[in-house]
Amino acid sequence: MEKAEHSFIDQGSNLEETKLEVSKRLTSLQVKLDQFFLQKGVALILIGFLLGRALILSHLSPFALPFFVSVYMMRRKKAPLVLLGLLVGAFTLSIANTAFTFSCAVIFLVAFRLLARFQRDEIKALPYYVFFTSFAARCVFLYIQNRETITLYDGMMAGVEASLTFILTLIFMQSIPLLSLKKRKKSYKTEEVVSLIIMLASVLTGTIGWSIYNLSVEHILSRYLVLLFAFVGGATVGSTVGVVTGLIFSLANVSSFYQMSLLAFSGLLGGLLKEGRRIGTSIGLLIATVLIGMYGDSQTPLIQNIYESSIAILLLLITPQQLTSKMAKHIPGTSEFAMEQQQYMRKIRDITVHRVEQFSSVFQALSNSFSQYDQWRDGEQEDQELDFFLSNVTEKTCQSCFKKEQCWAKNFDKTYDLMKKVMDDYDHGEGVLPQRTHRELEKHCVRAKKVEGAIYQELTFYYANQKLRKQVKESRKLVAEQLLGVSEVMGDFANEIKRERENHQKQEEMILDALQDFGLEIEQVEIYCLEEGNIDIDMTIPTNNSHGECEKIIAPLLSDILGETIIVKKAEYVAYPNGYTYVTFRSDKSYVVKTGVAHAAKGGGFISGDSYSMIELGARKYAIAISDGMGNGERAHHESNETLKLLQKILQSGIEEKVAIKSVNSILSLRTTDEIFSTLDLAMIDLQDASVKFLKIGSTPSFIKRGNKVLKVESSNLPMGIIQEFDVDVVSDQLKAGDLLVMMSDGIFEGPKHVENYDVWMKRKIKELQTEDPQEIADLIMEEVIRTRSGVIEDDMTIVVAKIEHNTPKWAAIPVSKRKALIS
Repeated sequence: MEKAEHSFIDQGSNLEETKLEVSKRLTSLQVKLDQFFLQKGVALILIGFLLGRALILSHLSPFALPFFVSVYMMRRKKAPLVLLGLLVGAFTLSIANTAFTFSCAVIFLVAFRLLARFQRDEIKALPYYVFFTSFAARCVFLYIQNRETITLYDGMMAGVEASLTFILTLIFMQSIPLLSLKKRKKSYKTEEVVSLIIMLASVLTGTIGWSIYNLSVEHILSRYLVLLFAFVGGATVGSTVGVVTGLIFSLANVSSFYQMSLLAFSGLLGGLLKEGRRIGTSIGLLIATVLIGMYGDSQTPLIQNIYESSIAILLLLITPQQLTSKMAKHIPGTSEFAMEQQQYMRKIRDITVHRVEQFSSVFQALSNSFSQYDQWRDGEQEDQELDFFLSNVTEKTCQSCFKKEQCWAKNFDKTYDLMKKVMDDYDHGEGVLPQRTHRELEKHCVRAKKVEGAIYQELTFYYANQKLRKQVKESRKLVAEQLLGVSEVMGDFANEIKRERENHQKQEEMILDALQDFGLEIEQVEIYCLEEGNIDIDMTIPTNNSHGECEKIIAPLLSDILGETIIVKKAEYVAYPNGYTYVTFRSDKSYVVKTGVAHAAKGGGFISGDSYSMIELGARKYAIAISDGMGNGERAHHESNETLKLLQKILQSGIEEKVAIKSVNSILSLRTTDEIFSTLDLAMIDLQDASVKFLKIGSTPSFIKRGNKVLKVESSNLPMGIIQEFDVDVVSDQLKAGDLLVMMSDGIFEGPKHVENYDVWMKRKIKELQTEDPQEIADLIMEEVIRTRSGVIEDDMTIVVAKIEHNTPKWAAIPVSKRKALIS
């Protein structure tokens, strides 16, 4: 049994190896074929041969010169080979055509070389060179053939041929790069696809007159071309290829006009039946062949048409899938093209995410480097500084002493410990050395007073170095925290980029059906997010929204369908006949904050040392901040105002509140040597769940009034700018609809005169309030405080009152007859 299992596994592995080997050989063969046909120019020679044979209206040959000129301008090294192919193809028609093709090429080269120096843009002037070259050469040949006479008809035909060469030059200039082996962009423009089709159809006209067993090669190849594009690009591309190919064939041969109907119809049917893969597309060609053959005006028997279509179908069936997949990736409108574009955009997104994550990791590494630098340096650096300190003392005292060797060679440990003890006692004795230490030093050292003076003098420099080292250490820690904050912001940004538009096709159809059942005309619905509180929907509506239909009807309907309040975030109307409105619907916030502010400057002045700010951070957070600068007047106002500005900028960048406050504190403490400090009272309110975070830096308590209860919120941090290293205490709480949040500066809290307990007094005043209007509350409390001072304003005063309320939408939800459970 085990042998059989091993044998089965070996056979499976051998089969995989065989498949891998076959795949490698096919890839190698494809590379060799590409090099042979494209790199060596064999494909260009074959195309040139067929275009050299191609004729329009039986005797005009407008294809040869534009193709040669296009290759000469874009693949100059291959131009001689292409000219050889064109001459050989023209020679299969007649010697006159060969001479005409050669003379056109020579005339163009001479004219281009002579006049190129006078042209700023050679590419733009190229079609005109071709036009005049073709017209002049055809007129000369007609003049010679007609024995030195030329008619008006001959001149008109020469003009028609020259006009065709002008147009074909523009077409071939866009088509030649598509045959290049060089890397190019992933998608083709519609003009490039059409140009490629025209070029391929022009090449096929070179096969007119060829037949195998009485079967027309031009019919087989043209139908195969239509089948191939119909299978790859669908009905639109297939019918376009059929019309273009049939039109060019009918110009080349009037008897082929019947083929245009067959090719166009087969391209349309084949594209419509492409869901049946190659068999479905083939059935489309057979149906078109039978129908056109039965009711058409063809001179070819029906059975012969069926044979020709059958061979074209056989060619389609043996076409490698790799070729059709590559073609589909380049043709706009195909699913492969859309997938390729999505893959390309995903690749760009992944590269961007990778780069952002790299920057985030770099900032994190820098943060770790700054934070860990002092951890392993502290002990070592402290010993080094102590040794340096004692070496400076001994240099001034012990170097010239006769007992140097006895003290530092024989009694090193005792001398070292005694010096260190004197240093420590000076430190703890605040510049006065204890008598016990003095006597001990005198017994050991003959220059005790000199040593004491040197140690006392060096301590000044030692303390200065210690302070400087501490400041550098704190600065490193500040930089480490800020770098870590930037790293976290960039990491969050990378995670946001990773989020793709989710597939909500089922929900989109359900919303579309619900709105249409209500009688609304909706063109398109696109859902980007259905998360609770973060809904994001785009709609295309065939109206200009002049009567507010989106706000009054569609948004309320969506509110009922999705179970939360939806509002119109953005509406853009495209003003053209029967234009559309592009509307973005988003979740509305669950709570709103209504605020009131009252403030006054000391002595009734105009400039207050207090500053306040209400900052809305996105759709979820609302920040209320009060800053009190040290002292009064313009300088205090500048400090408090600058504190709030810095905080606002840092918070809006997405950095966490703690890091933001620490950064502001460090900036304030490092940028000036003046003792100018400021307090900060910050409340961050979440507008979705009404949770709140209080961050208080040297500020007074805040109060929350809920019904008849008054809650106190406080923290014990020093004001900002006093010390660089401090911990930010965060006090979290849960607010409810109807709660009143009262925040104030010390001028309000400590303002009442003859009050022993400010907390009790403020709670009682807030509890006794009969109004719930934030502005009235702020005015009443400030008025009450000023009255206790007999109308004298002895300090800057600021009070901010915020009321939390449920967000009541402007338009109520409209119930839908069939409620859709869109969120599972």
